[in-house]
Amino acid sequence: MALPFEPGDDLIFQLESGYGLLRVLAKEAEGRDTVWHLLAYEELFPDTESAEQSLRTGSLHVWQAHLPLTDRAFERTPAAKLGNRTVTKDELIPVNAWRESSSRRVHDRSALLLLGLR
Repeated sequence: MALPFEPGDDLIFQLESGYGLLRVLAKEAEGRDTVWHLLAYEELFPDTESAEQSLRTGSLHVWQAHLPLTDRAFERTPAAKLGNRTVTKDELIPVNAWRESSSRRVHDRSALLLLGLR
């Protein structure tokens, strides 16, 4: 099943301690070969409204600038779309570095597991 997300999507996920935010930076290929490039923010929020407010004001700090995930791993990342903003050139710097790298590691674990969150 194709995931309904696109580059620029801001995503929210829930933990026991609050809500966190991810951002879709890029998507490569299609189907099972898809690689999703995500960014993770540091902040946790008590509710979705607080998260949305921080997105509007831009008062967020990047925790992980680039998480390349397989389609399977991204499917296992429980997140919902909050909105969409244009991806900036600065946000794409780590994605482009990955593309130019010879190793191009892609993770097959959910974003939350990679971040040490459960």
